Amino acid sequence: MTQRTLAGLIAVPLLVALWIAAATRPLPYVTYEPGLTLDVLAETNGNEIIQVEGHKTYRDDGELRMTTVYVSQPDAKVNLFELMHDWISGEDSVYPYQAVYQENTTTEQNQQEGAVEMVSSQDAATAVALDELGYDVKPAIEVLSVNDGAPADGRLEVRDIFLEVNGAKVASTDDVINAVQAAPAGHPVDFLVRRGGKPTHVRVTPTTTDGKPTIGIQFGTGFVFPFKVSVNIDPSIGGPSAGLMFSLAIYDTLTPGSLTDGEVIAGTGTMDGTGKVGPIGGIQQKIVGARDAGAKLFMVPPDNCADAAGAPNGDMRLVKATTMHSAVQSIEAWAKDHDADLLTCEGDS
Repeated sequence: MTQRTLAGLIAVPLLVALWIAAATRPLPYVTYEPGLTLDVLAETNGNEIIQVEGHKTYRDDGELRMTTVYVSQPDAKVNLFELMHDWISGEDSVYPYQAVYQENTTTEQNQQEGAVEMVSSQDAATAVALDELGYDVKPAIEVLSVNDGAPADGRLEVRDIFLEVNGAKVASTDDVINAVQAAPAGHPVDFLVRRGGKPTHVRVTPTTTDGKPTIGIQFGTGFVFPFKVSVNIDPSIGGPSAGLMFSLAIYDTLTPGSLTDGEVIAGTGTMDGTGKVGPIGGIQQKIVGARDAGAKLFMVPPDNCADAAGAPNGDMRLVKATTMHSAVQSIEAWAKDHDADLLTCEGDS
């Protein structure tokens, strides 16, 4: 056996081992794939997703579908084979890790953040839908999440509205923060909250974390509604991107007749308290999911127009939705005439 042959025999398995290591080693990328779509006007486990107490509802034909994306989790080990599959696919996407997640983010933290965003999204969507119908909706400070095992766990609840803290009216988040941080060690803070429409007194004793008193909650701007509206979907679905579709579904549920004219309409977009539709991630994957679900119309946030233009949408029309009000107008125009001129990302029909 020559020295060259021996070197070749040694080099081949080493090269194979290097290829295997490179292919299976986790890489700093995140994958996006089309996720499920959910008709927000439908039922889940025998219960309506949009539930209303204290107001007449109208259950008609048609579907308003929220769209989702399967995103690899922060601590997922994405290898070269998976990246190549999604890179080559015309319906999946690959992004650098830092473009999606902050460094050292855990899956638990990501899910908790998504749950908080979902609460805010649903509340803003309800506020905008009711405002569109002419109801007076007042802003308030509410609990968005309660940390497991924290002092507030079992005392405060998600969607509690702060009315008073230590006997003083709550006008801003600073009122709650200042009261908690000013509490002497071992002394409880007295809260008056609105829970289920009724005033409820709650006492929480802060603990010290990183040198500061805390009760273990996240809170922010919520709303006081004239009647109860709730959106009941799988808690594993998080994030704010279904805000527009929630708002449209609530509006449709509270008005007679089918907003969609009995057809399937899908879309995406965050929703703030003013009714403005904001950008989301994974627009191309959401369009694919809506197309496969049989949607005829898809609502696109303005900031996502450029990416939406390259999505494989088939014969599904893409409509630019700048606000919830403009989305309603476009859907109503389309329901009367499927060939109607609608606001699009290109500015033509």
